[in-house]
Amino acid sequence: MSEFIYFSNKARTSGNWPDNDLMKAGRMDIVIHFIIASLFLSHKLRENIKLHLIFNGPPNPSMHLEFVPNDKMPISKKDVGGLIKRMLYKCKKDKKIEVFPGCFIEKKSFGKLVRELEENGKKIYLLDKKGSFIRKMKDDELKDCVFVIGDHEGLPKKETKKFETISIGKITYFASHTVVIVNNELDVRGL
Repeated sequence: MSEFIYFSNKARTSGNWPDNDLMKAGRMDIVIHFIIASLFLSHKLRENIKLHLIFNGPPNPSMHLEFVPNDKMPISKKDVGGLIKRMLYKCKKDKKIEVFPGCFIEKKSFGKLVRELEENGKKIYLLDKKGSFIRKMKDDELKDCVFVIGDHEGLPKKETKKFETISIGKITYFASHTVVIVNNELDVRGL
């Protein structure tokens, strides 16, 4: 199973943001696009993926939202936004909570998440246009990996400097486009 981590420096860590202004919620509009692009295909959900979101914005950083696709997940932007708000309201200290089937939240930093994934034997790649070109990599290098994508402000340097970087090309894409391109590469290879 492939996993993606999306790190957002500004995404709100409480659910008290206005439904009609997702930009004021720390660019929650980008987060919602990323979720939909990661998990959904035309007329179905991806079954071989797990999505991690790290929200590092105010007022209570850091939050880890985890999505494991299932047939009950909403697909519209409005429903995904509402789900994120509910998840943020339900977070409890020192406890991972399943708010909706396959949708979990907990207080956890980016550094702790990547350490746990490494301890579980996962290979972690950072997406960066200066990295090794993904199409030149072997299938076994890409199978069951974790791909890390940051928002427009980037990733925490301290926790990411040890990871190998890979690239989808020399052009900088939106985060939601990047996850689609990586998923397509894995789909073409049957991974």
